[in-house]
Amino acid sequence: MDLAYIPSPSTGVINLGPIPLRGYAFCIIIGVFIAVWFGNKRWVARGGRPGTVADIAVWAVPFGLVGGRLYHVITDYQLYFSEGKDWVDAFKIWQGGLGIWGAIALGAVGAWIGCRRRGIPLPAWADALAPGIVLAQACGRWGNWFNQELYGKPTDVPWALKISEGPNRVAGTYHPTFLYESLWCVGVALLVIWADRRFKLGHGRAFALYVAAYCAGRVWTEYLRVDEAHLILGLRLNVWTAMIVFVLAVVYMVISSKVRPGREEIVEPGAAEDAAAAEAATDAEDTKGAESDADKDDADKDRKADGGAERADDSADRAAKTPEKSGAAEAAKNG
Repeated sequence: MDLAYIPSPSTGVINLGPIPLRGYAFCIIIGVFIAVWFGNKRWVARGGRPGTVADIAVWAVPFGLVGGRLYHVITDYQLYFSEGKDWVDAFKIWQGGLGIWGAIALGAVGAWIGCRRRGIPLPAWADALAPGIVLAQACGRWGNWFNQELYGKPTDVPWALKISEGPNRVAGTYHPTFLYESLWCVGVALLVIWADRRFKLGHGRAFALYVAAYCAGRVWTEYLRVDEAHLILGLRLNVWTAMIVFVLAVVYMVISSKVRPGREEIVEPGAAEDAAAAEAATDAEDTKGAESDADKDDADKDRKADGGAERADDSADRAAKTPEKSGAAEAAKNG
């Protein structure tokens, strides 16, 4: 008897009338929002304009979704094109199936187009986005929890994932590889943020660090999975992909640090001038407001001074009239 386990959702869809809200899609949307929001904060901190990250994401996100789906369909083609399968299911992205390798690769193409249109270096933009992207992956992995997919080997550990009976799955408790990878992604994000602050990573090295660190974790989480996969020399395809990409990322970091050390001083042409102009405008408004307050204070002082003078004049007039009245009264009395 299992004393403790992580339950799986009874359904991955909540229907609000005719509108289905799918947990898998919801996790991806949240991930995209986090990546753009956090990436924008880092981009502005590096000297870029607010909103630039979102503008480029308009290109990167659709390309990434298409690339992720293509990678999954190509590497798991038997799920859609073998005998008894319906090839139309290849377009049902809400049922799960996005390969991160294809998403990053084709998403980078979309980002390159967006950066080129804005005159921005792609490596600098990628460095700003790196922690946000891996946090988006951490969110996206929970979509696998909603779909009860991509779990690991059977286990009875207290944090085992309970899977219900269903198509292509057997009821039982398994390693929650979605949780392992989600937590690993959070750790990678923290690592990139720390290393970027400590070593001032630039020219794409923060992004390369994210790729290398993610691949290191993907190797062991992939090893735990039991879903069907193509094997090469006894290893799953994604294990080979992770190892190759890891080596490429490390090589890039080493070569880049020698060829282009340091960090970019300007990441977006004209952004510094815009920031200076905005600051000058703010200072001018503050100065104008201070002058207005000073003028108001002076006017108040003048009014108070005028009022004091008028009161002094009134007092003098009353003082002058008092002796006259007293003299007249005395004369009347003597007469």
